[in-house]
This record gives sequence, structure tokens and C-alpha cells, in this order.
Amino acid sequence: MAIWLIRAGSHGEYEQKFIQENRVYVTWDGLDVNLAKLKQRVDLTAAMNNRYSDCKPKAIANWVSQVWPFAHDIRPGDWVVLPLKSQPAIYIGEVTGDYQFDAKAGNPFYHWRSVKWIGEAIPRAHFGQDLLYSFGAFLTICRIQRNNAEPRLAAMQANGWKAESLLSTIQPGTPIADDAAGSANLAELAQDQIARLIDARFKGHDLTRLVDAILKAQGYTTYRSPEGADGGADILAGAGPLGFGSPRLCVEVKSEANPIDRPTVDKLLGAVAKFGADEGLFVSWSGFKNNVQKELAASFFRVRLWTQKELLEQLFAHYDRLDDDLKAELPLKRIWTVALQDEE
Repeated sequence: MAIWLIRAGSHGEYEQKFIQENRVYVTWDGLDVNLAKLKQRVDLTAAMNNRYSDCKPKAIANWVSQVWPFAHDIRPGDWVVLPLKSQPAIYIGEVTGDYQFDAKAGNPFYHWRSVKWIGEAIPRAHFGQDLLYSFGAFLTICRIQRNNAEPRLAAMQANGWKAESLLSTIQPGTPIADDAAGSANLAELAQDQIARLIDARFKGHDLTRLVDAILKAQGYTTYRSPEGADGGADILAGAGPLGFGSPRLCVEVKSEANPIDRPTVDKLLGAVAKFGADEGLFVSWSGFKNNVQKELAASFFRVRLWTQKELLEQLFAHYDRLDDDLKAELPLKRIWTVALQDEE
């Protein structure tokens, strides 16, 4: 069994297609050539040079090294790691079919393999930092070989995809070798480390305290329910110094390890009416099940969903306005670094 990282577009734009169709695709634009009929890598290089004549030879060589294994090296029974951009979670799939080419498929979905999703929306925090380093590569397709990835993922599957025991063994700053070393998404890795710190210092109901602080930094006046039964709302928030302005928010915060389902979100919609709020905000540290976002289109003007991703974005945007005590619990420093060009 080999482990392969395959991304659903540079911005995660094809995630739902991958998940709903039980397939993984090569998503290079305009690559309408049957890879199975190419006998050597130089044939793929020639095909790419023909289609991407404006690209540099180094970029073409990079792309060939990713696309070629999709058709010629991946085998049924191998596992696929699909990191999500829409929420801080990872899908794990088992390859169930051979390489397929469909010349009539819409661009860029000419190349695909069927998969069975055996791990759905697993929180990133469940994986060791060294594995996340591998999953954070800028490459669109690559094999994950180092750090005992295969037996560790197999052990996680046997344990119901719960957090692996190696979670805390890799310290920030530790150099880690892998196929994708030198091309990791450093911003994503930094967010993983910050998420671990939040997970450690704001467990359970304390996550509500962090959300409450962010809302105050945004200009809301809030009421935070004490720990225990909250009647359907962890936080009530109103705009302005007294909280009597609009919008008036009814906020539910969940720190549990599993993604939230649709019925749980529906309860918040009921609480919005109960408390006379204008809108609802549901914050789930572990994200939401796949169907929640799609099915809530009818409630777009009534509820917003924050996963770990949105929570971190709001934390970074308003960190300077948090109170000093909370910043002491969560010490962060902004840094600048060279932005690598994102190439497929």
C-alpha cells in the first residue's frame, strides 16, 4: 500500500466533485492526452511542452513528475490523502480502480481514478505534525513515504481515526524530512501549530471564551452563558456599546472532535427565534459534515458557519484588539517571509 497526496485544485475548488463522485482527478487545464498511451515520461514532457508552450522547462519537469505517477504508479489498494481547503480536515480514500481517460469529459476532468472514502473530514489536529508537514506540500500530486506514514495511517483507521499518539511528540521548529521537503506551505504549518496551542489552552467551554473575545474585538457587546446547559446559545451578541444595535447574534460554539451534522445546526436556527436574534453563528472547531454547507443555502441570510479556518482568520484579523490577559494565554507574533510561487 502506498500513500498519495492529491489536491482538489489549488484553492480546493474541486473538493465537492472529488468527494461526491468518489473519484480523484488530475486537474491540469487542457491536458487532453491519454496518459496510458504514453510509454515514457519524455512523451508526457513533449505533450505538455506542446500545450503549455509559454511555461519554463523547470515548471514542465515539475508537472511531469506529478502527473505521470497518477496513471502509471498508483495502484488499486493504495490510499489517497485529500487535504480540504474549505475546512481544517482531511479525507482519506482507498483507490478502487485503474487509471481512466475520458476525452469527452469537461476540462480539466479528463483523467480520474475511482476511490472509496474510508476516512471523512478527519480533523487535521488528529494527525502528527510531521504528517501534516507532508500533507502541506505545495505539490498537487506526490507520494508520502517518510515518517512511517503507511502504518501510522493504518493504525489511525483501526482506531476510528482518533488522534494518533504521536500528536505531541514533534515540537515546533523540528526539521522533518519528506518527499516534499522544501516545498511545504509554511503558512498552513504555522496555522496547524497555532491550532494545537488553542486546542491545548482553550479546551471545552474555554473555546467559547475565545470566540467571545473575538466578537468583543469586532465591536459587539456580549453575554456568555456559564458552562453547562445554555438553552441553545453559548453567546448572545449585539452591536454597539450596550448591545442593543443590529445585528443581534445567537452563537453556538462546539469544541468536540467530530464534525457537526445538520440537525445540530438546525437547533441553532430555533434558538435564533427563541432569543429574538437576527442571525445565528455556529462555530465548530472540527468543522461540519459534508452536506451541511450545501443544504444550508436556503438559510444563507440567517446563519453563518465558522470552522477552525474562519475562527483563525478572525483571530488574526482582530488579535491586536484582544485584551492583554487573553493575548498572554495565546502569544502570537506576525512574521514576514518570501512567498513562493504556487506552481502545480
